[in-house]
Amino acid sequence: MSTDRDLAGRTGPAAPAVRRLAERYGSPLYVYDLDRVRTALADLRAALPQPSRVYYSLKANPHPALVAELRRGGARAEVTSRGELAAALQAGHPAAELMYSGPGKVRAELDEAITAGMRTFSAESFGDLERIGAAAHAQGVTADCVLRINAAGAPGQAGLRMTGAPSQFGFDLNDLTEHRARLLTEGTRIVGMHFFPLTNARDEDGLCAELAQSVRTAARLRTELGIPLHLLDLGGGFAAPYATPGERPVYRGLRAALTAVLDEHLPGWRDGEPVVAFESGRYLVGDSGQLVATVTDVKHSRGSVYAVLDSGINHLGGLAGLGRLLPLSARPLDPADPGDDHPETHGLPDGAPADGARPATVTLAGPLCTPADILARAAELPGLRPGDLLAFPNVGAYGLSASLLGFLGHPAPAEIVVDGDEVVSATRLALGRHDAEPLTAPRTEESAAMTDTTAAVPATDASAPPWDKAYEELLLELLPRLASQGPLRPDSSLKAAGLDSLAMVETLVRVEQTYGIAVPDSELVADTFATPAALWRVVSALRDGSVGPA
Repeated sequence: MSTDRDLAGRTGPAAPAVRRLAERYGSPLYVYDLDRVRTALADLRAALPQPSRVYYSLKANPHPALVAELRRGGARAEVTSRGELAAALQAGHPAAELMYSGPGKVRAELDEAITAGMRTFSAESFGDLERIGAAAHAQGVTADCVLRINAAGAPGQAGLRMTGAPSQFGFDLNDLTEHRARLLTEGTRIVGMHFFPLTNARDEDGLCAELAQSVRTAARLRTELGIPLHLLDLGGGFAAPYATPGERPVYRGLRAALTAVLDEHLPGWRDGEPVVAFESGRYLVGDSGQLVATVTDVKHSRGSVYAVLDSGINHLGGLAGLGRLLPLSARPLDPADPGDDHPETHGLPDGAPADGARPATVTLAGPLCTPADILARAAELPGLRPGDLLAFPNVGAYGLSASLLGFLGHPAPAEIVVDGDEVVSATRLALGRHDAEPLTAPRTEESAAMTDTTAAVPATDASAPPWDKAYEELLLELLPRLASQGPLRPDSSLKAAGLDSLAMVETLVRVEQTYGIAVPDSELVADTFATPAALWRVVSALRDGSVGPA
């Protein structure tokens, strides 16, 4: 397939080749170029500290061919739904290497992810952590969880700030400090922290400041709260142009600056403690795609000129309601011939001036029955005629899958993936309606199970050593309900006696102070605080040295 240079000066499928694809597969259509995906991944790796891990965020574009190409390049995948999980698995990603993130995870999707073999999850809240733990425990496995942190961001500009303010994303720092014991959730193991304070950072200095601040925050939380840090996901924020001419930024100073920050605050990172990871979506696939649409009509209306296309916000810019994606730009695949002295032979737009002058600027409208279906205003596209093809550049990310595909029922555009001269994939999404199967159990039962506060009491361990008087007095002081039950029994439920998250933290501190011990992270699990006997086993083992530090 021949190549030419687009408005940004980069090579890509040439206009005649794209026109042939449109003739073969119809208009509108998306065209994705795998060579640009490979180049973007190489550019990102060159900009990041090494060693580091790259996760591709499927939310940008879950097309299996793009996901598979990034897997071949060594990137892992970050998914946020059952659909994205299926796309990652279809593309050949091992389930054990995926990360599942996002707020509002429900039990059904967690069950499916764990059954598929996923073990790494980003927890957004205590409730999220508990749901992950319940799903993992039900299948007899342990889920490795990174805690997403909602920390204050560094000064700087971003396309969209994700944290540093009231948000559905991540743990607030004061909640972690006040309710640390709630991290001891059955079925989970805390392995690190996850940051993603912003997306589409507008300058390298601002991006570097955000990532560096996340490193410092992670190091501080590990020291002050004892949060394990085996995996540090610093998120992303790597920018890319959207539906306008332009190039991805080249981050020339990021690698050296972040390497210095990591060396200062987390000196073990070069040896994998922690593993440092980054995420990206738009940077990796944004400039790989273009949308080709056909002009179906050109008309004048009250002094304005509209070019109506066969594609609109149902295929591109469906997030424009957020005020983030407009304005868009397009270029003609077949520019008007400057030597054409007879425009009248091509017909005039409806309502055009009698002198035959062709409009210099037009509004690009889509085919939907809503005035919101506008892709661009005052676009400088002189001489547009019905039948002309337009190409919107840099729409490999947040294109079709982020649009209003279901609105009004127009068919989806074809998605063509090319690699050099070869078409490696030609597919079309189709919305369908299927029978809804009833739930396997009524929601009332699930709700009752989720709100049950009575913990199952482990069987008494006759081998537990008897505790001393100081230990019993400590528990009775902190949990007065135990005294009302008569003599302190080894199998009494501490949770039923009122051991909530705050009481658990206070108990931990008092035990450590009383016996001069430090309970390691490996013992900060729900089972340790289930009964007096369970907690005493840990205390006595630490006193005699049979349990070492984490």
